[in-house]
Order: sequence, then C-alpha cells, then structure tokens
Amino acid sequence: MSVPHTVSTAPDGPEPELVARARTGDREAFAGLYYEHYRLVYSFLLVRTRDRHLAEDLTQEVFTRALRRIDAFTWQGTAFAAWLTTIAKNLYLDEIGRGRTRLETPVAEFRDPQGAGPGPESHALRELEAVEAHETVRSVLHALNAHQRHCVQLRFLDELTPEETALAMGRSVGAVKTLTYRALQKMRWVSGGVSA
Repeated sequence: MSVPHTVSTAPDGPEPELVARARTGDREAFAGLYYEHYRLVYSFLLVRTRDRHLAEDLTQEVFTRALRRIDAFTWQGTAFAAWLTTIAKNLYLDEIGRGRTRLETPVAEFRDPQGAGPGPESHALRELEAVEAHETVRSVLHALNAHQRHCVQLRFLDELTPEETALAMGRSVGAVKTLTYRALQKMRWVSGGVSA
C-alpha cells in the first residue's frame, strides 16, 4: 500500500500575475518574486543550517536555480513559495550529503568490548520495529484527506513553521493550525491513540 506524496488537484485560482510574467522571461517580475520570497527561503535555510553565511549562499542558489527553471514551473494552485521551499529543501539535503556542513552526528554508546553486548537478536528487533513504525505512519497518513496530508508533510516532514506552511499552502496561519490539529487528532485515532 503506497501513500501518494503529491495530490493532483485543480488550481484554486488563476496563476498570480507576477509568476506568469516571470515564466515568460520578465526579469523584473522575477526580481519581484525574489524580494517577496527571499526572507521565507532564507529563514527556512537558516533554521536548518544554523549558519548565516551558508544560509545566504544556499538562498542565492535557490533563486539561481528557480530562475534557470522558471519556464518549467507549472501552476497547480499552490503558492510559488512551496516550489521555492522544495528547491531549498533539496539544496539543503544535497549540502548535508556532500558533508560540507558539519552537523552533530549521534554515535552509539561506548561499550566494553569484553562485556556482553547487544546480539544479533536486538538488531533484528530494532529493524522490525522500524519497519512496523514505517507501516503505521504510511497507513495513518493514508487515512488523512489531501489537504491534511499536505499540511502534515509541510509541517513535520519538511519542518516548516506554521507561518511558512500557511504561505506555501495559500492559507491563513489559523487555518493551518486548525488543519494540523485535526490531522494529528485523526492520526491518533487511526493509530489507536485516542478517540477523535
């Protein structure tokens, strides 16, 4: 059973004029999009990198890539900020993968090599628990409607703030908080945690 990562829906309204103009090659329109979304992209990256200079560099790269690919952008009814945030997330993950960013990496506890340690059984049990947890999350997410699933993905998988999620979804912060609350309640109910 597979959970779709994106939901194909009809656009909620017409494509914003600034985006439409930028897609036709209007550099001034793209500059307007840059000024409108710079702070959101920068703060998204700053929270993750915890390095002002790296966040600035990655933010510039986000807009460089967006400019190069603006003609490939397809209006689907979600905010342009969601597309930029996706580019930022991918750049950040690439940065981590390259290892240029030094992040704390938890290490296993030190144990006495002479003493008895966890055997293959405990490793197998941990792997089994991980598979079961993955299946539980998959089934719980599948129970959500498209808007709830998108909201949960932005808030918890993409780690956006309520304000960033509201901008990406084209909703108010209050609507995002309500959607998040209802999605979490439904997830608890489906997983057997509490009654909804």
